Amino acid sequence: MQLSNVPSRVKRRVERVLARPTHHPKAPPRLPGAMPVIGHMIEFGKHPFEFLKHARAEGGEVVEFNLLGQDVVLMTGPAANEAFFRAPDDVLDRREAYRLMTPIFGEGVVFDAPGTKLNQQMRMVMQLLRDEPMRTYPPVIESEVDAMIAGWGDSGEIDLLDFMKELTIYTSTHCLVGPEFRRDMTSRFAELYGHLEKAVNPIAYVYPYLPIPTFRRRDAARVELVEMIGGMVDKRRGLAEKPDDGLTTLLDARYEDGGRLTPHEITGMLTAMMMAGHHTSAGTAAWAILELSRRPELLRRVRAEQQAIFGADGEISYQGLRRARFLRDVLKEVLRLHPPLIFLFRKALKDFEYGGYTIEAGKFVCASPAISHRLSDVFTQPEVFDPDRYAPGREEDKRPFAWISFGGGKHKCTGNAFGMLQLSTIVALMLRHFDFELIQGEHGYRDDYTKATVQPAEPCRVRYARRDPLADQRLPAEDALREDESSVLDASVKLRVRIDRGLCQGHAVCLSESPEIFRIAEDGEGEVVLAEPDSALYPALSRAYEFCPNHAIVLSLLEEEE
Repeated sequence: MQLSNVPSRVKRRVERVLARPTHHPKAPPRLPGAMPVIGHMIEFGKHPFEFLKHARAEGGEVVEFNLLGQDVVLMTGPAANEAFFRAPDDVLDRREAYRLMTPIFGEGVVFDAPGTKLNQQMRMVMQLLRDEPMRTYPPVIESEVDAMIAGWGDSGEIDLLDFMKELTIYTSTHCLVGPEFRRDMTSRFAELYGHLEKAVNPIAYVYPYLPIPTFRRRDAARVELVEMIGGMVDKRRGLAEKPDDGLTTLLDARYEDGGRLTPHEITGMLTAMMMAGHHTSAGTAAWAILELSRRPELLRRVRAEQQAIFGADGEISYQGLRRARFLRDVLKEVLRLHPPLIFLFRKALKDFEYGGYTIEAGKFVCASPAISHRLSDVFTQPEVFDPDRYAPGREEDKRPFAWISFGGGKHKCTGNAFGMLQLSTIVALMLRHFDFELIQGEHGYRDDYTKATVQPAEPCRVRYARRDPLADQRLPAEDALREDESSVLDASVKLRVRIDRGLCQGHAVCLSESPEIFRIAEDGEGEVVLAEPDSALYPALSRAYEFCPNHAIVLSLLEEEE
């Protein structure tokens, strides 16, 4: 068929139709332009975000492309995201999609573990991420920040991303693993861990065992790390009285059959915990400082809020950070525009249907926060940095699965609550102590999409100047605190409470806030024990509802149900 004289827009539509497989009438539209063997890999490798944006523009909500012979289906938008994240594991499987992590975490650990074993391992880790231990973490994070900035002086220059990388590895290991493990972190340990991180790249998603130098260094590093952590495990097990920390929690953990974790498994689980709390948080913390430094009016509002809650030098507390709603919304906006993961993969184990299309078993399926967060029918002026889009009255993220920086559903990042706590504490402290000046020009800071975890491109240099500790006392107090009226339940209505089991991960915020209504079941998830609570319990229920990391609590009016 000759298309030389056809308008380009019509030509593209015809090419898309012709590109659809003739054997499967309900297959998603295929992106044209795939080359033999390599498919769309060159275009994808040059700029993954631009490629995915182009795919969405060409194919819409569901579109298929090819990477090195592997068919991949991109699903974007709130409805498609919900179908993706709520799909059962035996339909869309994350373990098969993340085989690139097997040589990093180890065989039989996390994504390489069978489903039941994986769930047991995640319950072990969740003990460190529940609400009760989380309340103790802000002072620990503050101590690490203070140690890092102790030698800064009144002014100077730093690479902001390098600083945040170092700080977040210290804060995450100190909080989640323990102070002893943190003290034993040598430069060699950091070097070996760095080799593991560098092996998480786009090629590894498809071919994680290619004989390339990056992967060879990864494999050698893991062997050495198992030896190092094995020594720590042996030392800890020999103690009569063990410290109450994350390492002891893993040592004492048992599988359902009574078996203990091996040093191999502990190494993998510790590595997974560090990665979850490190490389993603480092880039987000850096972007938060950059975005606020280029917007003085937003920076003033963050500092006014901090002054109203904590004062000039008060402790950055867990409860205080909960009240810092504008800071929270700033971080959400940073994560909307700069999500650390450009896509989240699953593998179709069975045919998967959505939107009139059938995605055949064997294909990879992916959701993309970077694309879904820039849809104009979901977010007003999506390219604009606007934290007020989450404020009462607008709430552009209220539609389920519109904002997916941490993923969604049952397999949402289990460390999402810790990540937000870590980010809030670090950003609040850095802005309390310093002003930052961008010295690479307005367009000198951009996302680096060449890495699997998206961070600001390096170098990322800024100039800092120590602040007058009394400066914030001179900020206007009006509108400093944005008290969210939607967080107060109406005592005049009768509510029914339930937990969406497809969302709950067992963070236990509900139990901490309202033990009369909730408990933690044997499987580690939340459970309702008082489905129709008296209105006197509404203030506690309101806090549980607002602060549940996965928004798994569902409230409904009894009269509507009747």
